[in-house]
Amino acid sequence: MATIVISGALANKPANGGAAWTRLSWALGFKRLGYDVTFVEQIAPSTCVDGSGSPCAVEDSLNLAYFTAVTEQFELNAALIVEGERRSIGTPWEQLLDTAQAAEMLVNISGHLTCEALKPRFRRRVFIDLDPGYTQFWHVAGLAEDRLRDHDCYFSVGENIGQPFCAIPHGDIAWRPIRQPVVLEDWPPVAFTPAPTRFTTIASWRGPLGRVTHDQRMFGVKAHEFRKFAALPTLSDSTFEIALDVDPADRRDVDALRQHRWCVVDPKCVVADPLAFRRYVQHSSAEFSVAQGIYIETESGWFSDRTVRYLASGRPAVVQDTGWSRRYPSGQGLLRFRTLDEALEAAGDVERRYPEHAKAARAIAEEFFDSNKVLSELLETVVV
Repeated sequence: MATIVISGALANKPANGGAAWTRLSWALGFKRLGYDVTFVEQIAPSTCVDGSGSPCAVEDSLNLAYFTAVTEQFELNAALIVEGERRSIGTPWEQLLDTAQAAEMLVNISGHLTCEALKPRFRRRVFIDLDPGYTQFWHVAGLAEDRLRDHDCYFSVGENIGQPFCAIPHGDIAWRPIRQPVVLEDWPPVAFTPAPTRFTTIASWRGPLGRVTHDQRMFGVKAHEFRKFAALPTLSDSTFEIALDVDPADRRDVDALRQHRWCVVDPKCVVADPLAFRRYVQHSSAEFSVAQGIYIETESGWFSDRTVRYLASGRPAVVQDTGWSRRYPSGQGLLRFRTLDEALEAAGDVERRYPEHAKAARAIAEEFFDSNKVLSELLETVVV
């Protein structure tokens, strides 16, 4: 059986069920295609913390406990590389070196694996970009080379990169478009009767990447977009909830959301692990969400893997258009908006025709995001 190694941030993002699914979908998708999959992550000991948030050894860390729990739960071969020490936890180091040598390819999500003792052993290395705009602007500025260099193929979920209307520079990299995969069996449609419709989403108010400036233009973050639509619940008969990771310094924004009838909940309480994340999505009626300003302002075509899971669960999605409507249908199951009026109209349509939208949502996931299709197309491109 051929082996594929997936690398991405899991231990580095403990108690983040959504981030876990982002990486799991690639690993589980390749398993579904019949590959022997090993999940590899590297972690700096200085970033490891215990349950109270205090620094600790890797072996005693919340990071390792989370990594082990998730990979064991989904029956993945796994190795956590301790940076600077040439050792791994889980799969032994020497065995990991042999696995890399024999593997069909490395699928390097966000270029996470940079380990010089391991990465060159792979005969094929594939870079997966989940942050279109950020990655390319950093590359043009010479700030992302440790992660970007030494790959054979480069894919981005910014599917519009290279198109004349897209403001993202490709530099010297031939970016290929790729969709966010979902293993449909892991996200079955669940019957639900909304009364009233409860729109939810999971978000980070500012995100970990901050604002980016390119050619004297500063690109926005999600907080700036959400503020434009804060009034939506006061105009609608539906309810709106957000599991929001937000810094206490942004308390004014949280207060403003609540004043506009948003229900704001703590993601650490409701989506801290993959199963809790799935329950939260499937116990919702639908999704309403905005996107990072940079994805919209560049017309990147970025489409959220979180939204893909709502769709697969038979949950309609009303999401801000980043240029994705050039590639996916909008109006039934998946509805785009750019203005507050458009958002209100789309949410109202979901409320009025919920059964039709729910059925269409699952159909869109099956047609466009089925991991069998997405990953098979990747293999056809990469494997010769």
